[in-house]
Amino acid sequence: MATKTEEKTAADKLAARNKNLDLAIQQIAKDYGEGAIMRLGGEKIVDIDVIPTGNILIDRALGVGGFPRGRVVEVFGPESSGKTTLALTVIAQAQKRGGL
Repeated sequence: MATKTEEKTAADKLAARNKNLDLAIQQIAKDYGEGAIMRLGGEKIVDIDVIPTGNILIDRALGVGGFPRGRVVEVFGPESSGKTTLALTVIAQAQKRGGL
């Protein structure tokens, strides 16, 4: 069982790490402009209209449930990796939902 000293030390280390991270983020934002860097999960969740890919795993990996509707999406990879199949599946999903 951890003692109070060890717990306090771990909490102090976490606080110091967060402080250093905040300072680094502030410096980068100052040098390169607001929005150049941010904490993961630090922004509010925005509801985005999407076109599902037809593959649950890809939809989850994209983070929003598919390709964002009305935005440019680039799909790249080596030959024979399924790029065209994915694109055609997304087109079919868009047509099912009435187009873009």
